[in-house]
Parts: sequence; structure tokens; C-alpha cells
Amino acid sequence: MPLDPDKLMHMPPVEAQQDLKRAEVILYALGVGASELPFVYEEGLKALPTMAATLAFPGFMWRDPKAGVDWRRVLHGETSLVLHGPLPVEGHLTSRTTIDAIIDKGADRGAVMYEVREIRLAGGAPIATVRNGSFLRGEGGFGGNSSGQPKPHPIPERAPDAVVHLPTAENQAMIYRLSGDFNPLHIDPAVAGAAGFPRPLLHGLATYGIAGRAILSCLCENVPERLRRLDVRFSSPVFPGETIRTQIWREREGRAAFRASVLERNCVVLDNGYAEFA
Repeated sequence: MPLDPDKLMHMPPVEAQQDLKRAEVILYALGVGASELPFVYEEGLKALPTMAATLAFPGFMWRDPKAGVDWRRVLHGETSLVLHGPLPVEGHLTSRTTIDAIIDKGADRGAVMYEVREIRLAGGAPIATVRNGSFLRGEGGFGGNSSGQPKPHPIPERAPDAVVHLPTAENQAMIYRLSGDFNPLHIDPAVAGAAGFPRPLLHGLATYGIAGRAILSCLCENVPERLRRLDVRFSSPVFPGETIRTQIWREREGRAAFRASVLERNCVVLDNGYAEFA
């Protein structure tokens, strides 16, 4: 059944708050496999930049019946993160999430919805802007605009300038979910099987965080404040225990393209990656 785009576009902003603690910063780092002391030790602690994608998270809005969407058929398609400064390791955070656009891909292809989350410190200082795109399967054909989807960042047709291999642990999803994404698809074999997967998946944003670690180490010398932007499109899932290979292409100064794949299956999992850095 086609969704009601007017109803969604006129939904009030979703506001959320979070009292960020140092333990949460460390837990996120462990959830994306980090072991470098600045990210896991409270003395001199620094937050990984990709943690912004989880901060002041308003929850999985599609489970709200008011949205009128079958949440079981929603897929996270892409994420764009713009950082306005170094992330704090503690403090009170607020966020405001609005629906930015809904694109009708047709009754047979569904719809694409973009939401924007503005994250601020108490007092109003902006921290980050997170833009997520989701595929709403089975929700197309409502007569909406079929254009306007951002063009993916092209991957150069040459050998990468750098390749980083980072393993994931068998319990990686079990750790990562403690940062706030409790979708049972990532821990319950029965739920994963019902969705057509042989076993639980690693969270897409955990894969994003692992690729972010590769970008941070290769392009920013593990200095978090040097990373300014990180965009990806999600193309395939990762299973805990697999190795993520991130290929990086330097472009003009302070710009890079990247792609991540699973080494064991030679399968692209993150595509059209784009990074901006100081």
C-alpha cells in the first residue's frame, strides 16, 4: 500500500536528548573494533568521529504506527555525516530530526526517504549533521517526485592509493548493539532467518564505523578533529567475524573516495564513499 507522503512530510520534528558519558564513548569504540588507547581509555579519551551517527538517536521512527510504513521492509540505504567540530566525550546533547525528502521510485521499486538529524550541545553549539536515506520497500507508486536523489560519489577507475584490512569479531554485533540499536536482526538467529539471512548481521553503522577507522588512520593519522565529512551507500551486509577491506583513493587536497568490501566473500558492502579531512 502506497504511503502518504504529505502526512510524513508534515510530521512534527522528532526531538531527543542524551546525557553522554565517557563509558558510552568507550563502548562505541569497542563496538566498531577499536583498540587504540585514545579511544578506549578514559585518560585523554577522544571520541571516534563516526560516533556522531549514534548520538541523541531518536529511535527507529518507522515502528511508530503513525508513520504508516511497514517497518519490517525498511532498509538503511545511505548515510552522510558532517562534523562541525570535535565530538565531546561527555555532556548533555539534543537532536532534532526532520524528514527532508521522499522520492517515489515506482510501485515495483518502493520509495526513498531522507531524514536529517541536527545534533547540538546543551547551549546550542552544533556538533554534527547526520543525513540518512532509507529504502521503503513496497511503499512506492504514490505519484510523488521520482527525481532528486543525490548522485553517488564516483569511485576512480584506477588502483587505490591505500588498502586497510580490519577484522570483525564473532560477537561484534553483540557489542555494537549496546550503543543503542537493538534491532533483533543483529542478534536473534530466528529473526535473521525469517528475513532470509543465514545468521544475524553486523549493523550497517558498525560497518560504517569500521571503515571510518580505516579513513581516520590512513588520512588523518588517527586525529579525530581532522575528519570533516564521511558519506557512504550501503550495498550488502557484513556477518560478524568477517574482515572488512577498505580501499581509499586520494583525490584533490582534503578529499578522498573509498569503498569497503568483505575479504572472505569479495563482496562490496559500502560503496561510493566520500571523505573530507583537514
